[in-house]
Formats: sequence, C-alpha cells, structure tokens
Amino acid sequence: MVAGAAGGGGGGGGAAGGDDPAAAASRGRSSAHPPAITMRVVRPSMDDGEDTARSCQTGAQFFSPMPRPPPLRTDGSNTFARFSMEVRVPRIARDLLDRNPTLPPASRDAVERLARSIEANAPLPAPRPPAPDIESWTAAHEEHATERWLDAEWFHAELAFYRAVAEACRFWETDEDPFAPAKDEELAGERPWSRLERALGGTGPRDERIHALLDACLWGNRVDLSYTVGAARDHRHDDDLLVDDRASALPLLVRPGAHVHLVADNAGTELALDLGLVDALLEDPACRVTAHLKTQPVFVSDALARDVWSTLARMDARGGAAGAVARRLRGAFDAGRLRLLPDPFWSGPRFLWEAPPHVARELSGATVALVKGDANYRRVVGDALWPPDATFAEAAGYAPAPLLCLRTMKSDSIVGLPRGLVERLDASEPRWRIDAQRGVAQAFLGPIPHVAG
Repeated sequence: MVAGAAGGGGGGGGAAGGDDPAAAASRGRSSAHPPAITMRVVRPSMDDGEDTARSCQTGAQFFSPMPRPPPLRTDGSNTFARFSMEVRVPRIARDLLDRNPTLPPASRDAVERLARSIEANAPLPAPRPPAPDIESWTAAHEEHATERWLDAEWFHAELAFYRAVAEACRFWETDEDPFAPAKDEELAGERPWSRLERALGGTGPRDERIHALLDACLWGNRVDLSYTVGAARDHRHDDDLLVDDRASALPLLVRPGAHVHLVADNAGTELALDLGLVDALLEDPACRVTAHLKTQPVFVSDALARDVWSTLARMDARGGAAGAVARRLRGAFDAGRLRLLPDPFWSGPRFLWEAPPHVARELSGATVALVKGDANYRRVVGDALWPPDATFAEAAGYAPAPLLCLRTMKSDSIVGLPRGLVERLDASEPRWRIDAQRGVAQAFLGPIPHVAG
C-alpha cells in the first residue's frame, strides 16, 4: 500500500490518485513533533563494500546521539505530502462515490462533504462512534486537535481521512468495504494471476525459492490501488533495488521452526504474491506464520482478513499451482500454523514504537517480521526525512523483533541508503522517491544500543 491515499507505503493517490509533475521538488521538515533520541551509527560509504544491515547487526564502532526527525507535514513544507492531501485524497473520495452507485444518499453526501472539507482546509474532525478503536483514536486526535487538513502531520491526516470515510460509509454498522469494487476489479483481472504463476514457477532448494519470492513480493508492492503510477509498472531494472538485505534475513526466514510475522499491505496482486511466499515458508512443517492485517479499509487496497479469504477463493477457482497453494494454506490455517491477526493499530495513526502492548508482545515472538509496503515503512521510521548518512538501524533499532522491510518507494521518507546515493538521485531524478520505480529490502537484525527520549 502506498503510505496513504496521499502516497506512501499505504497511501498512494488512490485508484483516482494521480501524481504531481512537481511533487518531490521540495522536501521540507516540520518542527511540530517532539524528537526522540536514538543512537547514531556511522555507516561506511558505498566504497567500503559493507552491507548496511549486516554492519548494524554485528555492531558498529561509532555511536553518537542524534534526534529523530519530525514527521512530514501537509503544510507545503513537503510538496508531495501537500499535493497528496490537497488533490489526491479528495480524488480518492470521489472515486469511491463513482464506484459505489448504490451507496445511500446520506453516505454519499457525507463523503462529498469530507472531500470538500479537505479542499477547504477545515479542522481535522474528531472521531465518532461506533467503532472498536474510538478510545485510541480519540487519544490520538487530542494530540492533533488544533491541526487542519492542510497543516497537519501527513501520516495522522491520511489515516484520519480513511477513518472518516469508514464513518461516512457506516462501515462498522454495515460491514461493507467501500473499496471492495476496486479490490474485486483487481482480482478479476489477469495481473495477480500472471504474476503469481510466474513467481510460483521457480525451482531449486527452498531457500533459493524463498529468496526469489521475496523479490516478487517486493515489486508486487507497486500494485497499490491508491497509486496508479506504481500499479502501472511491471518491469524493473537492475539498479532499481537500492538496498538488498534479503541474504542477511534469509537464515531467519528458513530457520527450522521459525515463526514469521507478515505485516501485510495491499490486497490484490501483492497479497496473492505474499500468500505464495507464505506457502513456501510453511513447507517447513514446524514453521508458523502470523499475518497482521487491517480491521478497517484504508489506502483503498490495504488488506483486511476478508481479503485473504477472497483471494484464496479466487486461487481455488483458478486451479493449477494457485489452487494448490490455496488448499495448502487452508490446511495450515485449520492446523493453527497460519494465523490471521487483524488489529485496529494497523489502521490507526500511531508509529510502530507507539504500538500498544498486545501488538508489541505479538511481534516480539517473531523470529523475523516481514514488513510490507510504503505506509508500513513510514510507520516504522516515523514518516520523516532522515539525514542522508543515517542508518536504518537508527530509525528501526527500537523494533521488538528482527525486521525485513520490503517496500517500493511512493513517498519521500527513506533512511539507510548507501552513502552518496541520495545526493546523486536527488540531482539526477527528482521524482525517484515517489514514482514507485525503485524499492528497498532493508533489514534490522539488531540489537544496537538506543535511548528513547
């Protein structure tokens, strides 16, 4: 998922969301967020030939305090965040109306009022019941109660928009996903199945097939129904993968008896590929997989538990290799080796270090957590503009489990690239952070010292 309707990990511009020709021309900082203090790891340059994740895992030599940068804001200090909130998010709301002609008139009016309120820069709305997350959302809103749609922390504002959509469409009362038409259209097409067939065609030892499936799952993240720019891409160049830590994380993934946690992103093509990977992991009869899912529709195509079952049903109908995967995964679910764990946290506005205790406890039991997508990446690193020489360990070293983040880039936040690469890409390709052409497979296998502040 792109990080939000507005682009980024979970959020692209939406089925209706385009992107700004000048987006990413400026990437400003906000000063409204109190910094946390982490321990700075001095990373070797590209010429030193060291793998970033591996150097963090084994322990770097030099540490110094550095502040955690503030989250991006929609106030214009970051061009893409502003464009996403002001233009792309209202488009997503109106695309929803186009795709749901039978939506009741009161809900249609509420969605249109929401779109206009964003364009008019109205104050962020207070959350209202009914919803299982009303207490946590109320607490989060109180921290942003003075903010307006176009002068707010982007991550919070995006998630507030999707919660307001669910409220307007009475999702918690009807249990009807307003983005289901877009998801169904994706599953009815050939894209998920041609890519899944290609990914399942690998041969060789299990570790080699898992390594290749990780690649397929990473680039499957381009297919974000909230971000048409990424969804249209099918091919990759050798230099599109800016960081590749798969080899560092692979021993954890294939460890006998591993408990792998998958923090899922988009339904559709990406989820189909993720399920192919899960099937390969479960070839070890002692392996277990827990999939973390949303409880509320966000970022158009983010996966709910129901999307797992609808995808498996489509795989059954396709038959062949896809059908065989579906049968095995149903068996693994029945045996308790595959768990689906939807939680309101993943639909909410908190960063990963703010996860409630029950979510942190679940993650702490992981041998390794696969964190998918742009919005989840933003959740891990704080949706911030980190200094070019900051390491991924500085941003993610607090994590309760080893992490492997698989993400195609649909927003500006990035950390841990080889020294000098950010500057070169900024100079040669100003849209490289947001055009979904490039991706990262970044691991934190820790621990390293850190201080919360």
